[in-house]
Amino acid sequence: MDNKVNKYKTVDSSLIHENPYWKYSNDKYILPNGREGDYFYVNSRGSVVIIPQISENKFLLTKQYRYLNKKISIEFPGGGCQQGISEIENAKIELAQEVGYKSNNLNFIGGFNPCNGMTNEICSVYLAKELEPFKLKEDESEEIEIVEFSEEQIIDSIKDNSLWDGMSLAAWILYKTKKFDYKII
Repeated sequence: MDNKVNKYKTVDSSLIHENPYWKYSNDKYILPNGREGDYFYVNSRGSVVIIPQISENKFLLTKQYRYLNKKISIEFPGGGCQQGISEIENAKIELAQEVGYKSNNLNFIGGFNPCNGMTNEICSVYLAKELEPFKLKEDESEEIEIVEFSEEQIIDSIKDNSLWDGMSLAAWILYKTKKFDYKII
């Protein structure tokens, strides 16, 4: 079944800003009823979230300050995909930079769009097992505290809204619903 429908006729497209992870653009469009409009959006190279599992019931997460929300966020490690680097390599880089490990068992468990009204981004989620210490230089804009949570602590943090990051919430749902149904890479 093809779900693609194009009700907007794009008449002009302009790039507003570009960085190594995405492009911010503006399209001028016309709807079938003749109405004209502007659509501002982020054209993304994609992103990754990694669920590092250090034992049967222990996971590594990060605590970091999120500028736009002006508060600390508990999250699984992840980030935007860099141009010229495969998705799996981006996942390995984020795992090493943010929690200081590499994985000999990295499995794709699903993907999602974090905000489909503003971006075409697809975030790919990986489960990382068989972790070995492997530290890369941290991103200078990130001050990260690594925390170890049990499954129960993750669920409690979701319930009390201390784990509020949407990408981590979506990744956890994928993990829980596909726990034994992922492909090995």
